[in-house]
Amino acid sequence: MRKILITNDDGIFSEGLVRLVKAAQRFGKVWVVAPDSERSALSHSVSFRHSFDAWKVDFPVEDVQAFACSGTPADCVRIGVLNIVPGKPDTVFSGINHGYNLASDIQYSATAGAAFEAAFQKIHTIAFSEDASDIHEVTDSCLDDIITQLIDIPPGANRIWNVNFPGCPLSEYKGILRDRKVSAEVFYLDRYTETRVSDNRTTYMVEGLRRWEASEGTDLRAILDNCVSIGTAANIS
Repeated sequence: MRKILITNDDGIFSEGLVRLVKAAQRFGKVWVVAPDSERSALSHSVSFRHSFDAWKVDFPVEDVQAFACSGTPADCVRIGVLNIVPGKPDTVFSGINHGYNLASDIQYSATAGAAFEAAFQKIHTIAFSEDASDIHEVTDSCLDDIITQLIDIPPGANRIWNVNFPGCPLSEYKGILRDRKVSAEVFYLDRYTETRVSDNRTTYMVEGLRRWEASEGTDLRAILDNCVSIGTAANIS
C-alpha cells in the first residue's frame, strides 16, 4: 500500500489539512506531521541550531497516525521522512493551504517549502493551495481527480507539483490548466504602514494590495481566470 505523509503550514487541526487527509486516504495509508500552530511564510526554514518536539495527537479522521510538531513545516517533513513513517513515504502532500501559493510569492510559502524539503529527500510531492475564502466548491469537486492524475507522475528532479484551486463557485469555474509557469509577477504588491512610533522605535505592518493582471500561460493568470492551475516549481537546480 502507498504510504502518504501530509503536512501543512496552517496548523495540524486546520480545516484544509483535514479535507486533504480524507481525500488522501483513498490513495494509501496516511501519516500526518504538521505544526502545532500556524507557521505561514517560513519558506524552507529548518531547525539546525535548536531542538523541537513532536507528539501524537488525536486527529479528527480515523485510521491516521498524527503528530503535532513545534518546528517548521520543513522540519515536519524531515522527521516524517527520516523518523516517523516506516521505510519513508512514497508521496508527500502539503496543504491544503488557506491562500494561494503562486507567482513570485511562492518563495515565501512554507507550504511550498515543506514540499521542497520532500523533493530534496527525493520523494514525489504535491503542494495544494486554494483561495483564502470559505468557497471550496472547486477544490472539493476536483481534488480526487487531480490526485489521481499526479500521484504517479514524477514532477522532475528537485521539483514539486504545485496545484492552486480558484475560490469561485462551480458555476463560474472554467476548468483545469496544466503546465502553468510560475509567474515572475507578484500576486500582492506589498507596502508597510507605520502602526506605532515610540522611544525612537517604529512599528511596521505589511499590507498587500492584490494585483488583477498576469501574463498568459502562468499560474497567476489561470487563477485570475477562475481555473485550476497545475504546474511544477523548482527547488534547486
